[in-house]
Amino acid sequence: MFSKSCEYAIKAAIFIANNSLLDKKVGFVDIAKEIDSPEAFTAKILQKLTKDGVIQSVRGVNGGFYILKNLISKVKLAHIVHSIDGAAVFKGCGLGMEKCNANQPCPLHEKFMSIRNDLRQMLESTNLEELALGLKSGETFLKH
Repeated sequence: MFSKSCEYAIKAAIFIANNSLLDKKVGFVDIAKEIDSPEAFTAKILQKLTKDGVIQSVRGVNGGFYILKNLISKVKLAHIVHSIDGAAVFKGCGLGMEKCNANQPCPLHEKFMSIRNDLRQMLESTNLEELALGLKSGETFLKH
């Protein structure tokens, strides 16, 4: 459903949010280790999320990536997905056809439209704070 970049971006954002709740900034090397992502790949993903305003960064000795505490609950998964994968997940055809629509539907059009709408609802209603709190409490994990 999501690209590998997007999966890593979601994991990274949750990890950053969890640390931000503890008033900590984290470096990209620590983030890469935590989400099992190559460091260079992680750096590019974090750069994109920073450029799009999903996360913030500060350079220097006490620098790192963070999200302002008052914004953690406002960052929805949809922001991350849109930043990394664009709108394709919200509009794309289940079979990858370019011209699939209500007038010329693919065989999966109606069923996939329902799934895509449910996915959109979940992404637009799920925020980083609730996901970070699950991580913090030990109820959820970013790697096994």
